[in-house]
Amino acid sequence: MARSERETAKAPDKETKPEPTPAAPAPAPATRRGGGGLRVSLLLIVATIALVLLAQQTLRLLPDWINPFDEKPKDRSGPVLLQSIRDLSRYEAASGNFQVIVDLEKDAKFLPSAVRGSRTLFVGHGTVDAYVDFGKIADGAITVNADRTAVTVRLPKAQLEPTNLDTQKSYVFSAQRGLINRFGDFFGNNPNNQQQLYVLAAQKIQTAANESGLPARADQNTKQMMEQLLKSLGFKTVKVEPATQ
Repeated sequence: MARSERETAKAPDKETKPEPTPAAPAPAPATRRGGGGLRVSLLLIVATIALVLLAQQTLRLLPDWINPFDEKPKDRSGPVLLQSIRDLSRYEAASGNFQVIVDLEKDAKFLPSAVRGSRTLFVGHGTVDAYVDFGKIADGAITVNADRTAVTVRLPKAQLEPTNLDTQKSYVFSAQRGLINRFGDFFGNNPNNQQQLYVLAAQKIQTAANESGLPARADQNTKQMMEQLLKSLGFKTVKVEPATQ
């Protein structure tokens, strides 16, 4: 009995403590799925465009026999067909050489030019000829006196030919394109863009030719030519004047 009391006295008192309960996890912050998805989509689009542009630049540096996208032109054109022939009675009296710089810019309405847009500087060289059509000389426009020593000629006014744009001297000086435009050019150029530049250059040159005094110069040259021609035929007095409209 005494032994059991000593063992009981030596044994430490055991206190039972309640086990701690685990803390509840904090609620995850709410995420905006719509905004995050749109942001990821835009990043993927930009990354794709960047990779395409990088591949385009890299392929241009490769030799032709390595580049899988290299194009070799083959002329498969048919024979030239003669459609018509017409006789001309024109005297080419003057010709003007012109140069114009076309600054063509295209912008998207709601996108910056770095993303969607283009600006092209095109240098156009062309000539415009001025002529007098002798086929339009009216009846009675040439009068000669009785002894055939004096003659009067009434000539029509000079006209301008359409602009003849020199394709070998005309060129694109500078071209700036947005990412989307470059992405589209990777798959193929639009020939209408070049055509628009040529049309604008020809129109501007034609307008400049009308305002340059080229028709008046052609009238003066034609008058001098007719005076020399008729005097060589024996006429002492030669009068060349514009025809009345």
